[in-house]
Amino acid sequence: MCGISGAIGYVGDNVVESVRRAHDAMFHRGPDGDGLIVERDRSSRGVVLAHRRLAIIDLSPAGHQPMVDAESGCTIVFNGEIYGFQALRAELESAGQRFRSRSDTEVILKAYAAWGDRCVERFQGMFAFALWDPRRRRVLLARDHLGIKPLYLARVGVNGAQSLIFASELRAMLATGLVSRRADPVALGSFAWNGFVVGPSTMVKEVRLVPAGTTIAVDVDLRSEERRFWQLPMSTGQGQPGAMETFRETLDESVRRHLVADVPVGLFFSGGVDSTSVAAIAKRVCKGSIKTFNVSFDEAAFDESGYARQLARTLGTEHHDIRVTQQDFVDALPKLLASIDQPTFDAMNTFLVSRAVKDAGITVALAGTGGDEIFGGYRSFRDLPLASRVSQHVPRAAGPLVDRAGRAIARAALATGHVPPQTRWGKALDVLGTGGDLLALYQLSYSLFTRGFLGELVNGMGAAGLAHGLPVERARELELLSRGSSTLHAISQFEISCFLGERLLRDTDAASMAVSLEVRVPLVDHTVVAAAAALPDETRFAPLGRKLALRHTAMGRLEEQLFERPKSGFVLPIERWMRQRLRERVGATLLDAPRCSDLGLDPKAVAALWREVAAGRPGFYFTRVWAPFVLLEWAREHRVHL
Repeated sequence: MCGISGAIGYVGDNVVESVRRAHDAMFHRGPDGDGLIVERDRSSRGVVLAHRRLAIIDLSPAGHQPMVDAESGCTIVFNGEIYGFQALRAELESAGQRFRSRSDTEVILKAYAAWGDRCVERFQGMFAFALWDPRRRRVLLARDHLGIKPLYLARVGVNGAQSLIFASELRAMLATGLVSRRADPVALGSFAWNGFVVGPSTMVKEVRLVPAGTTIAVDVDLRSEERRFWQLPMSTGQGQPGAMETFRETLDESVRRHLVADVPVGLFFSGGVDSTSVAAIAKRVCKGSIKTFNVSFDEAAFDESGYARQLARTLGTEHHDIRVTQQDFVDALPKLLASIDQPTFDAMNTFLVSRAVKDAGITVALAGTGGDEIFGGYRSFRDLPLASRVSQHVPRAAGPLVDRAGRAIARAALATGHVPPQTRWGKALDVLGTGGDLLALYQLSYSLFTRGFLGELVNGMGAAGLAHGLPVERARELELLSRGSSTLHAISQFEISCFLGERLLRDTDAASMAVSLEVRVPLVDHTVVAAAAALPDETRFAPLGRKLALRHTAMGRLEEQLFERPKSGFVLPIERWMRQRLRERVGATLLDAPRCSDLGLDPKAVAALWREVAAGRPGFYFTRVWAPFVLLEWAREHRVHL
């Protein structure tokens, strides 16, 4: 796991220095080593590549990057892991390729030499890389199938010439000094809706996020070719012969491969179905001891450490309990906010547990992320089909009328100092206006605000580039992708692409790498996702919310009563803390009218929202103010404005 940055096109000394600043800004991603190379002609056209190393595989100097293939002359900077690279290496060796290291990085170089751009289709893993081919004078940029590893890029003008710059973090892109600090209205509208920015937009207008499962080939003249090499599989829900056995073998193999490292490995362990499944398989396929880590709280309502300890004893793992108090959170808040790469209302939990696990001497941690999205663990799988059936009876023509009614209610409420409820029952008008459209209903189920109040909060900002809170091109892609799929599989596609891909995975990368910890997600491997999609819906999802297919595959009949408790996930008691120790800090930010206006938020609407949440009114979760708080703090820290 590492941080990469670079530029292609014009790479004069000023561009090289800009890449160096991006490189320095990502020290946390790779404290074990670094390197930078420049290759250019007399007109300063060429490439600069920089790498920060967190050593995981082949800790020797042979694993150093940028790595050059002596035979082809190609050079790579690589962030991530290629699982099962040993089999690829053996295949390449049998074809005559010679290796000088034990690293998966060199396997990518040799695979490119053998198979060209389509080598990415042979990779299993999480990756973002830039590979310079001197013969073709171009860079191949690639991002893994599900977008576990991020990669940002921007085309910029320098001294009358053009360059394409790229990096693992948006903050590193800002550190180059080559992109403006102007906020993107579409991204701001997307954030206000979702609590995170949905790609390919980013919070910075000039910067784009490379889509998951995509390669972009760019030459020194900045001619480019973008290709999607993988997308989420479709499914009618009928299933395929032998699918369950294939799924079981695929899941076991994924966990086995994710455990391979030359450094200590641990597991995030909440005691829920997903993390317990990963731990159970790890115990089955790994000969050594398995270390599990759970976070506990003083607040009993949020503390599930007892379940985790009981399950750890049953599985026989070496278990560690990490206590997090309100004071710990308050003390960590500055570093927590500093770890956020793009604004998000989440990531607090991942940062805290990552820091504690890193302090315990672990460099790689496995997480159970993805089980809910793949196997129907969320309420969306139960609620959306019902909402779709009900709302289908309301004519689509009523949509604009419903929208206007919502705005009128929001304005009237603001005039009296009260904001309408912003939770499920407050969205009834919005739901009725969808005409049963599944994607619209999905987005409404996760929206932080009703359409009416959202219009007051951001004054319709970015609305022309958005559809249901998604960039228009992304919404169109999801609609086409889900067409022909069963209803439950379509919801899973939305969950994997949006909630998992744009929030959980991106937050996990930023929060864990802030403390130099690599987090791996074996359930989100593209082979597992494809194998699950081949299962019949009744096997994969029924009964809804129970995830029995995952339980039985991973754990057999392990004391099912241990999981018969209300679903909570890993949730911090932050709402309680915010009303106590953080009240003054959060309030001061949200009531800063000039700062709100500078970012396009209506100060009156933000202040009204804060009053409702601070007063503890029903229908207002803490996320409704935590999201704008983080956005305003992030924009201040990085000097981003409209």
